[in-house]
Amino acid sequence: MHRVKTACLVALSTLALAACGQSEGGGTRDSIRAVGSSTVFPFAKAVAESFARNNPDFKSPLIESTGTGGGMKLFCAGLGADTPDMANASRRMKKSEFDTCVANGVKDIMEIQIGLDGIAFASSKGGITMNLTPKMVYEALAAKPYGKEQTAQLWSDVDASLPAEPILVYGPPSTSGTRDALKELVLEAGCKTNADMKALKDSDEDRYDQLCTEVRSDGAYVEQGEQDNLIVQKIESNPKAVGVFGYSYLEENADKVEGLPMNGVDPTYENISTFAYPGARPLYVYVKKDHMRAIQGLEAYMAEWAKSWSKDGALAKIGLVASPDDVMAQNAKVVAEQLTLNGDELK
Repeated sequence: MHRVKTACLVALSTLALAACGQSEGGGTRDSIRAVGSSTVFPFAKAVAESFARNNPDFKSPLIESTGTGGGMKLFCAGLGADTPDMANASRRMKKSEFDTCVANGVKDIMEIQIGLDGIAFASSKGGITMNLTPKMVYEALAAKPYGKEQTAQLWSDVDASLPAEPILVYGPPSTSGTRDALKELVLEAGCKTNADMKALKDSDEDRYDQLCTEVRSDGAYVEQGEQDNLIVQKIESNPKAVGVFGYSYLEENADKVEGLPMNGVDPTYENISTFAYPGARPLYVYVKKDHMRAIQGLEAYMAEWAKSWSKDGALAKIGLVASPDDVMAQNAKVVAEQLTLNGDELK
């Protein structure tokens, strides 16, 4: 009896979701909607195109580049066809975002690691060249390095080994998952080389976060919105500028720009796949399990992702770095069995 009752409730919730699938124009939404990361966008678009070719009975998914943070807000707003089915993310979901999702009724969330990417520092072909370290980048870009006034104007002010050229870095905005990864993987790593900052983390974590991750706003770091191709264009037209974006954009524009080494390690497929490159990071897709049956084609679209992310898959050809084999297998299982997060493992 209990099982029958549970099955009925599931059926009713699915019907309710379908019923609330009214678009603003009054029709039912019959295509998948994904929002989020500009880094994941080209991969999601490629999977959507493959899905459309292989499933002509379904409409092509709508993929929007809103930035990871903006995508999470839309995703966690609730269930129903007026909300996205998926959020693409260039960093892991935060515990605070998960809690917002749950509070708004989005309780069953599938987390899929689709592969790896790298936070690439790059310049134009024949442009400025540097062997950077997280410490150098932090001291060049922090609003208050180690709590002191930011006085560096030239790269050589940071380290004598660097060129005597003005610091000019085009990078992602605060809403971007790439910016979050820049903070965590590079800026914070550089900040923690200072013993006082390491001690500050234990005594005043808010102050530590501010000093270690807040970027200067005097024009040395220029936000370029959620379109990474704009950063490529900026550094291509200015040989003394540096850009920060995902590795896939570096590979896609290899005829125009070149990666700068970090700790002497180049941002390459091999170095990212082994995490030898300091800026390596996982990429994610989050899916509402409640939408899997209610939104036409969503299950088939997720199966298309799992078919595309291998080392010799379609996404590797456009710059996605495949996850280790065991991670790929686990995430294929998440898709096949529709496993969900419990939130305890998030920060």
